[in-house]
Amino acid sequence: MTFTLYPDTRLTLARDSLAGLSVGDALGSQFFVPGRQPADLAAGLLPPAPWQWTDDTEMACSVLAALAQTGSIDRDALAVAFAERCEPYRGYGPGAVRILRLIRTGTPWPVAAAAAFDGQGSCGNGAAMRVAPLGAYFADSTSRAAAQAQASAEVTHAHPEGIAGAVAVAVAASLAARARLDGDRPDPARLLAGVAAALDPATEVHRGVRRAVDLLGRPLAEVVAALGNGSRVTAQDTVAFTLWVAASYLEDYPAAVRACVEAGGDVDTTAAIVGGTVAGYTGVGTSGGVPTGWLAAREPLPEWTG
Repeated sequence: MTFTLYPDTRLTLARDSLAGLSVGDALGSQFFVPGRQPADLAAGLLPPAPWQWTDDTEMACSVLAALAQTGSIDRDALAVAFAERCEPYRGYGPGAVRILRLIRTGTPWPVAAAAAFDGQGSCGNGAAMRVAPLGAYFADSTSRAAAQAQASAEVTHAHPEGIAGAVAVAVAASLAARARLDGDRPDPARLLAGVAAALDPATEVHRGVRRAVDLLGRPLAEVVAALGNGSRVTAQDTVAFTLWVAASYLEDYPAAVRACVEAGGDVDTTAAIVGGTVAGYTGVGTSGGVPTGWLAAREPLPEWTG
């Protein structure tokens, strides 16, 4: 199907993705509270509101705001936005806080990003966790989604794996949102193959996505054992698992988030990535979409989001 994607449609898709990302992030973070169990969510017992979102959502809001303003990623402007809006209490990792502090005090972002982790750059999941709305925005072009995701990642992540993680999630979200417009739920293997085709085959993220195809239909515990669950807080340990979940539960947002909670690990981030990808397909308040009650329980987003 060939179509013209107008700016208001792009923003609708991206905002739905952000809703899914932020609800997944906020709900997932509730399961770091002692005494909360995945079985509670499976039984329909939700944590008390409000659910506070974390750095995943704060940075995703900056990405969406940039797209709403200019329709593309300006790395210099995005670096400043990330640095000025950073609220460390939201759960930013030490490496991210350091990079953003350097940018805020005048260090050019390429220098700050490249200096991280003894000059290796960050291979963390921060670039992947914030990028799903960008992918949904570019539902008409996975190549543009990939290029813009790389630009958004480079501001903070100089390591090839960190960049690959962002590209993978953006392409998955682009394919999911495109499927929504086409009215065609993609086969899980086809969706994952589309993501793998956009990645540098030398990266572990690429190899993980390829492994995820072979694990479709397997039990969740087996998938976690093979792909990880974000507990190492790297793109390599996070992205392939989240895309397996998104591909497996693309038409069922609540089930997708429950799978992340059950898997454990870095639950707020895995649920953010999965939630942002799936919501681009399901929408909000629809059958299988982001439940309106969950959205109401999530802490409001910043007014500047766009």
